[in-house]
Amino acid sequence: MPRINRAIELLEQGQPVYQAGAGELTYENGRRMAGTWADVLMVEFEHHPFDVVGLAAFMRGLLDGGPTRSGHRTPAVIATLPSNAKTRDEVLANAWQIRHVLSAGVHGILHTHARCPEAVRAFVEQCRYPFQTRGVGEGGLGKGQRGAGGQTEPAAIWGVEPPEYVCIADPWPLNPAGELMLGLKIEDRECLQNAGAVAAVPGIAFAEWGPGDMGMSHGYPDRHDPPYPPEMEAALETVLRACRRAGLAFLCSWNDPAMTLEQRMKRLLDMGVMMPGGGRDGEAIAEIGRRMTGRRMPV
Repeated sequence: MPRINRAIELLEQGQPVYQAGAGELTYENGRRMAGTWADVLMVEFEHHPFDVVGLAAFMRGLLDGGPTRSGHRTPAVIATLPSNAKTRDEVLANAWQIRHVLSAGVHGILHTHARCPEAVRAFVEQCRYPFQTRGVGEGGLGKGQRGAGGQTEPAAIWGVEPPEYVCIADPWPLNPAGELMLGLKIEDRECLQNAGAVAAVPGIAFAEWGPGDMGMSHGYPDRHDPPYPPEMEAALETVLRACRRAGLAFLCSWNDPAMTLEQRMKRLLDMGVMMPGGGRDGEAIAEIGRRMTGRRMPV
């Protein structure tokens, strides 16, 4: 039986996971996007309106437009948040955002500007129910803080009863049976100072280096894409090394105009990137990458 979260299923198979933007948060677009080429749909709340009503409608549309050709009820959906993870206090003050997107049925959250392990631990704790004890006490991780009452709607999206939902809505790989993917953007100079400690917090599954914000923090108005100056190359290597040591999947694009799509994809695979981004060339990059790695799961 396949997992609910096909991104986790792919990572467990050693296969890269490809993403696309979710687009308009409506029921109708959800039905359309149920047939997406992407493994994961990214919902952008970091810079766009925080529309949880639209997100819930989109998730229902995905469900009604499914199942996917891979046999999953929906593609995996991961959302960013309007708030950052710069401090523990910031995460706690905005914990309601975490509750609301999880209650809409998403399969993961990608938190931004993760500057210190205390903030990341608070992020993980807010995503977990208090009866989940795996990892509690490890590296300072406290008990879960997610409350009862919001599990009925996401359980329906996931195709399980609420009592099962609360057991599997837990971060993977900390909980091997968990279906939530929690990620971090380690994306500025302040984040770099704690990259290793931030990536090592139990409950995190993936991370990226956020080249746009990373470039700005080094004084560049727009250095999202390569070629990169030496200090950004060093930043990339710092985050990549932290992910390797912590066993996290690394999310990264490589939109170098001097390279062919095949060269770009090979560069990402050679770096060990397990969540390749392709920007406007995303679908073509995914097709090339799946062929290179012998992907068997239907798209």
